[in-house]
Amino acid sequence: MKAQEKSYVYLNGKVIGFVEDPISFVNEVRKTRRKGLISGEVNVAFMEKLNTININTDRGRIRKPYIIVENGSSKLTEDMLAKIKSKEINFTYLIRNGIIEYLDAEEEENALIALSEKDITKDVTHLEMDLVSVFGFTVSTSPFPEHNSLARHTMLANFIKQSEGLYSSNFNIRFDSRSYILYYPQVPIVSTSAYRAAGIKSHPSGQNLVVALSTYYGYNMSDAVVINKASVDRGMGRSMFYKSYSDEERRYPGGQKDRFRIPPPTAEGYMGEHVYSKLSEDGIIEPEMEVKEGDVLIGKVAPPRFLEENIGAGGLEEKTREDSTMLKTGEEGVVDSIIVTESTGATRIVKIRVRSLRVPEKGDKFASRHGQKGVVALIANQADMPFTESGIVPDLLLNPHSIPTRLTFGHLLEMLAGKAGSLNGKKIDGTGFITEGKARMKEYGDVLKRYGFDEFGDETLYDGITGREFKAKIFTGVVYYNRLYHMVSNKMQVRGRGKVQILTHQPTEGKARQGALRFGEMERDALIGHGATLLLKERLLDQSDKTEVLVCKSCGSMGYYDYIKRMPVCPICTNGDLVGVELSYAFKVLLDEIKSLHILPKVRLKE
Repeated sequence: MKAQEKSYVYLNGKVIGFVEDPISFVNEVRKTRRKGLISGEVNVAFMEKLNTININTDRGRIRKPYIIVENGSSKLTEDMLAKIKSKEINFTYLIRNGIIEYLDAEEEENALIALSEKDITKDVTHLEMDLVSVFGFTVSTSPFPEHNSLARHTMLANFIKQSEGLYSSNFNIRFDSRSYILYYPQVPIVSTSAYRAAGIKSHPSGQNLVVALSTYYGYNMSDAVVINKASVDRGMGRSMFYKSYSDEERRYPGGQKDRFRIPPPTAEGYMGEHVYSKLSEDGIIEPEMEVKEGDVLIGKVAPPRFLEENIGAGGLEEKTREDSTMLKTGEEGVVDSIIVTESTGATRIVKIRVRSLRVPEKGDKFASRHGQKGVVALIANQADMPFTESGIVPDLLLNPHSIPTRLTFGHLLEMLAGKAGSLNGKKIDGTGFITEGKARMKEYGDVLKRYGFDEFGDETLYDGITGREFKAKIFTGVVYYNRLYHMVSNKMQVRGRGKVQILTHQPTEGKARQGALRFGEMERDALIGHGATLLLKERLLDQSDKTEVLVCKSCGSMGYYDYIKRMPVCPICTNGDLVGVELSYAFKVLLDEIKSLHILPKVRLKE
């Protein structure tokens, strides 16, 4: 590196001075850190192009440990490794004695890192501790990551986070806003060192499924999967969905407060006796009560919104309004448990948890730990599924076309390894970079051969419907699949007529507000391409925000109907001739907004 005159030194982004010789300054800071004279949390980097030195000590940086290399050899010797194994020294000792150091993203710019000891040259500054640490924690828990394409790693990280499992062993007594518990979670047959080290096996989030790479009468095209009905009946992918509702008796400045009770018929917004039929005397629903959308869980009355409304007829009774908590749209289940407690301000809080059973159905999502996601397209009867010579029926059929285009060869390796592990009765280590793929394949192939199977995992399958043998051999194995929480039952949305927005008069948006589905620009283009003009008019006008306005023939401005004079009036012409025109209410709003900018828009009418 060539340093120019005077390099500025930045500490956490602020200039604190400058130095004449930046390289020797940076080396001096690093030496001091390795001796333990300054904190190991300090990172220093010389940015040659900017001619600045950045020293970082702030929180929230991602840092990674590396073995220090000096004079072409690693500072972590065999002797030290033996001492770590015998527990004479620990990891902290290695950091304090300058054998291992943590680098952040900026200091990595000044480092040349070797992946293994044989790659060390005279310019190398650090050695990678473990190749698996190249990946983040989530990706490290997936087996054979080095055999998958990079894009799949980002996907599998998301899928692992979205999988249902046993997220917490005390889920019974927790009131999380929403949670999913898998009924029969399993520990994977093929796991990694990161998975074992973090002890995730006590929080498993998937099941080992028998998977065959096969098409099935066109049902599992592209990403769709076909699953076995018998497997679902035995509990595959079955889960419980918990949702919590809560409410509080709030206090208001005028000394008024909310009260939990069954709202009286005099309350403003009273919804009828049948709505409150499931509530007990204190206004709170009972446990183990079946509920469906629109049922009241917590009955509550609140004081009126405005103070002057508070005096009732003759000033005798206090006015109240209905403010109960109801089960949200599209949800149903059983009241699981109820908790009544107090807040710090000594106001009562009620929390209610509702549970509902979720059995896999068409449209639910499954994914393996290699970013191979699939939506259930068919739940086939076991009698109609293909079966092997020994009578094994796969739990899931995955389309073989989804492997080569995605470059997820780790999925194929896991199928082979899982099959070998099931036959052997042993768990298999699928940590990345341990041995080459060929060596691994041979190892698993030898196990399969020993048990009388094909060494490459191919099997002869018979069609369950016709009983005929398939001409090609089909690759069958065992893969750990996660059931993701994207379920059809949570996303189903139907609406005929319903609420509209006040401003545009168009239907509301979103499932929670009983909204409509958006018919956007691209959908419009599709209908134009089909020439279905009347259908387009129906979707974008008749079913949306059709309104009738009065337009003046002579001046083109919008008029109104005067109910006293019983005649239409144009605000500009005195004797204008007005006609009714059908248009979109959103267009009328646009014209009104243009008027607010002191521009007068005019609507021209054809004869």
